[in-house]
Amino acid sequence: MQRMSEQPARWSQATVYPDMWADPDDDLRNSEDPSPDGELATLQDFLTNYRMTLRMKCEGLDAEQLARRSVPPSTMSLLGLVRHFVEVERDWRNWISDGDPLPKLYGEKDADFDGAVAEQAEVDAAFSALEREQTATDAALAEHLDLGKRLGKDRIAVRELMVHRIEEYARHCGHADLLRERIDGRVGQ
Repeated sequence: MQRMSEQPARWSQATVYPDMWADPDDDLRNSEDPSPDGELATLQDFLTNYRMTLRMKCEGLDAEQLARRSVPPSTMSLLGLVRHFVEVERDWRNWISDGDPLPKLYGEKDADFDGAVAEQAEVDAAFSALEREQTATDAALAEHLDLGKRLGKDRIAVRELMVHRIEEYARHCGHADLLRERIDGRVGQ
């Protein structure tokens, strides 16, 4: 009997819980520290963990694997998600600014996904840009510790922006789970 799919068998590096991405002691998102105090620290902790999750889902893959599309007609790939977050982080600074918007780095519409090509230079540039844009957005928001403060032309509350950032990363980390599983069968928490 012929197999229906050429999908790889599921696998994990975890030994304690075989259906997890990593053992709890090896998961950088786990900490013995007490949970953060206060609303802002809690929001920042969740954002940090989702950012780490996105990077974890990309670890150990080559340029071809990172640029591999999900299923037609989708153009989604892990590299495309990284590039998407470069644009998203940049755009969030536009939300809190009263000035002219920062230009897009990858072009209009879905260029962040469409231009995700299997070249190591592109992978390196995307991860470098992501770190730069995350740092810039974090720095811009660090000037506004009052979560109720309204910023930018649309008067968005800092709290709303923080929650939206977490929601965006969480949603796309779900996509990253599926993309990674399609590449090599690895599933994760």
